[in-house]
Amino acid sequence: MRFGLFGRGKREAAGPDASAQVKRQVRDLLGLPDNAVVAVNEILCADPACPGTETVILVMKPGEKTRAFKVQAGLAELTPEALAQALSAAG
Repeated sequence: MRFGLFGRGKREAAGPDASAQVKRQVRDLLGLPDNAVVAVNEILCADPACPGTETVILVMKPGEKTRAFKVQAGLAELTPEALAQALSAAG
């Protein structure tokens, strides 16, 4: 059984450096405090209705509701412009 959470095929997955870079960019773009937690995950959806690979970003600040942002691109393809657009569109 496949759940679509792990990459398949020849597509090269982005490493931990890409995730760390996106976390830094999110912190800078949103002006987050040091105690905020940013989680970045690349998800591959096996459902035909899904866009395919997307990057999901969770921003968790103490005492506030968790905010989720989605970018319809994998970590390796995620551009700073697409990230900025996703963060500003949800805000």
